[in-house]
Amino acid sequence: MIMPRLLSIMSLAFNARQKIDLPVTSNVERLPDYLLQQERVVGAMLDSNKLVALGGGNFSYKVTSFKVFQLQVNPVVAIAVVNSENLLRMHATDSTLDGLGLVEDFQLMLDANLRATDRGLEGEALLGVTVSQPPLLRLIPPKILESTGQSILNGILLGIKGRVSKQLIEDFRQWCEEE
Repeated sequence: MIMPRLLSIMSLAFNARQKIDLPVTSNVERLPDYLLQQERVVGAMLDSNKLVALGGGNFSYKVTSFKVFQLQVNPVVAIAVVNSENLLRMHATDSTLDGLGLVEDFQLMLDANLRATDRGLEGEALLGVTVSQPPLLRLIPPKILESTGQSILNGILLGIKGRVSKQLIEDFRQWCEEE
């Protein structure tokens, strides 16, 4: 009976990476100052309706709910934002997961950056999850769960990339007009 014990402690791990290159045609020299507007920039990159600014560069974000094999999953991520020269960096500091029943461990890793260059904005995001296999999904092979998880993470990052490509440039344009 070693096999059932191994299955009960088996962790699943998956990740996704996405890069972005956004040319900016006007006011490119103002991009470094724009990136210092943390709440505004993060609100333009993520769904501002699901984002709560906690102060001091910290945010709480309710990731869009999704289904995994008929189970509704609702992740909430604590995000810290730090600026350095021409760079805005976001990383997850904590995360919780609702919807998969008794999950023994859940870790979400987010490391994203957005850099102002002389051509526009360049960025990269890495999103990863490590989680114990939920009791309700123990009959599904781990490889299937991992490929499903990979697909979900890629979808989340592609959604963010689409939002950033449209909303961030538009928000930067509005910010330049307001200043």
